[in-house]
Order: sequence, then structure tokens, then C-alpha cells
Amino acid sequence: MAMTGFRSRVVALTVLIATAVVAVLVVVSHVLLSRVTDADAHDLARTRAEAVAVNVTAKGGRVVLTENDSEALDEVAWVYADGHLIDGNVPASVVGRVEELADSRRSQTATVGDYLLYARLVPIEGHHVMVVVRVDLTPYETSEQRSLTLSLILGGLAILLAGGVAHLVVHRALRVVHEMAALADDWGHHEPGRRFNLGVPRDEFGELGQTLDRLLERVDNALADERRLTDEIAHELRTPLTVLRGEAQLAQLCGEPVPPEAVLSEVDRLDTAITTILRAARARTDDEARCDLRSAARQAIGSRAVEVAFPAKAEAAVAPDVAVSLLSPLLENGLRHARSRVWITARNQGETVVIDILDDGPGFDPADVERVFEAGVTGGDGYGLGLPVVRRIAASAGVEVRAIADGRGHVEVTLPAARAAT
Repeated sequence: MAMTGFRSRVVALTVLIATAVVAVLVVVSHVLLSRVTDADAHDLARTRAEAVAVNVTAKGGRVVLTENDSEALDEVAWVYADGHLIDGNVPASVVGRVEELADSRRSQTATVGDYLLYARLVPIEGHHVMVVVRVDLTPYETSEQRSLTLSLILGGLAILLAGGVAHLVVHRALRVVHEMAALADDWGHHEPGRRFNLGVPRDEFGELGQTLDRLLERVDNALADERRLTDEIAHELRTPLTVLRGEAQLAQLCGEPVPPEAVLSEVDRLDTAITTILRAARARTDDEARCDLRSAARQAIGSRAVEVAFPAKAEAAVAPDVAVSLLSPLLENGLRHARSRVWITARNQGETVVIDILDDGPGFDPADVERVFEAGVTGGDGYGLGLPVVRRIAASAGVEVRAIADGRGHVEVTLPAARAAT
């Protein structure tokens, strides 16, 4: 229905424009034709008057015509000398106007009914001689009417042709859009990964297809991102829940109470995981945010045994809770897999601040330094827990995080440095 409405509007607009153009052309052509026919009629009247005037002369004190053997000319040309008709037969319908023109002292034209009258002064010394001729305007008016009728007919055909062509062109153009919509709807049910792939855009519809491809790609990425988030949530929550369940089953078998330290530890771990995941989902880049990394590191470390080596001033352009959410899972990984020591360092590097989280554990396998950030993938002796969430937070906050395979546990976090206050 929307397609039909759009097509109708385009066709109606085309017909309206064509009608306006045709109307202007018809009016202009009719005005020009009227001027041309009017000029032709005046030229014919002047020609007739000159043809008669050359035969008027004075003999013996009288004005006479040297020759006039045409009776037809008597009906359209008349010669007046000193106020008297000396040649021609004036019809009763125009006699009054002809006599007025004959009495005048200058050449002029007048229109009476369907006739054009033209009076021409003939210079003969001692006499007032006027030649008055008549031109029938009916053929000219008939020609104008036929021309106008033909113009209207051709204009109407042009309007119909413009409407038909517009309907055909718009129908063919919108057919592409309709097919694209049908294909996209079908892909949504059967092949959500399909794309239009129209190639290099050659027109607006090619650009539309390319834009829709990009949109579908973003939607597909968003859905994949949500699936990854679900995997991360399941991955992060499974371990503490498994530990709690194991402790409870062990206490049930042994008939002993569950150690509160173990329960509280796993509950804290579970709370940290949930908080981190929520922060990852809500994290956004904030140009005005500032964070003292020493304070954020201490908050992430808490009561755990981690060595800190930070410069006197280390500030990043991220929110403090984002920095804590980034460092906490990395420290948790380091503590879980270190043999005896975990330490964290920071260094200012131009417009960035680089934080290194290190431990003396087995480290990352060089083949797995990228895959360790995928949910459910581990590297070395169990690496991988929490790293997918770290990558998600980093991507949302404009931070770069990477694992380094250098024979020890080593993760490098690069944050934008806070701008100096002005």
C-alpha cells in the first residue's frame, strides 16, 4: 500500500508538472501565432494599399486611377479624393468607418467585426487622397483556432505520455525495492546472514542496498554481541556457583557445616562478576571522565597480595568504576594462576597510560593470545576466565587490552591519558 501511494504521488506530480509545462507552451505559442498572423494581415493590407496607390494620379485637376480592371479589388479597396469616393464599392456594413478613415489626415488601421481596415494617405499636391483597403481576418482566426486545438490535443497526449512513462519507470524502480524487501524478509526467517551484495552502487537504489547491507551487518553484530554477553554471563557465574554447590554437597556428606569463609568468598566473587558484567553492558566513552589510576588499582586489589609500582601521577580519561571493572578480573586471573607473585605497573606514554598486570605463572600460549578473550576459551593453565568481559568493557570505553606471550602472565591495558586541566 505504501509502495502504491508513493507511486501514485510520483505519477500525480509528474502529470501536474507536465500539465503546467504544456499550458505555458500552449499559451506562449498561441500568443506568438496571434502576433504573426496579425503582422501578416497588416502586411497584406499595406501591400494592397500600395498596389492601389501607385495607380492614383492627377490629370486636368482631377484625381483619377490610371488602371483598375479588377472588380474583386473594388470590393476590398476604395479611393477617396477630397472626401468623395472615386473608385470601389464600399459595403454598407463598413461604410461609416471607411468614411471616417477617408476623412483622416494620416495613415492608420482599424478593426470592424472580422475585417481589418487600413487607410493610406497618398501624397498628391492640391488634393486630399486616401486609399482604404479591407482584409478579411476570418482565415487568420480560423488558423489560430485550429493551431490552438491541435496544440491542446498534442499537449494532452504529451501529459498522458508523461504520466504513463512516469508510472512505468517508477514501477520498475520500486520493483527493485519490493524485491529487496521480500528477500530481506525471507532471509530473516531462513538465512539471516545473507546480504544483497549489489556491488558498486550505480544509482540511488544501489546505495540503498549498500546501506541496508551495512545495517544488516550491524544488526547481526549486535545479535552476536548479545549472544556473547549471554555466554560471558554463564561463563562468569558458573564457577562460583559450582564452588558453592560443591561446598554444600561436601558439608552434606560429611555432616559438617559449610565454612562461612568459603561461602562469603564465592558470594563476593559472584557479586563481582555480576557487577562487572553490568558495567560492561552499560560502559560508554566519556570525554570528561577522569580517574586516578593509583586509587582505582587499590580499590581493585582490595586485601589481596599484589605489588603496585605506579608513577606519582597517573590519570586516565575513563570513569573510576570502568577502571576498577577492567583491573579486577585481570588481577583475579593473575592471582589464580601465579606461582608466588603478582604485580601491577603503570607508565605514562604520550597521550596514553599503559598498565601491565603481571604474574609469575605459566603465561599465555603465543597461539592463544587473541583467543583468550573469547568466552569459554582458555590458554595455558586455565587462563580465560573474566577476559571476555574485560574485552567488552575495553571496547565500550575506548581502551585497548591485549595479552602478551613472554613466558609469564602478562596483560597490557592502554587507556587514554586525562587531559591537563585548563
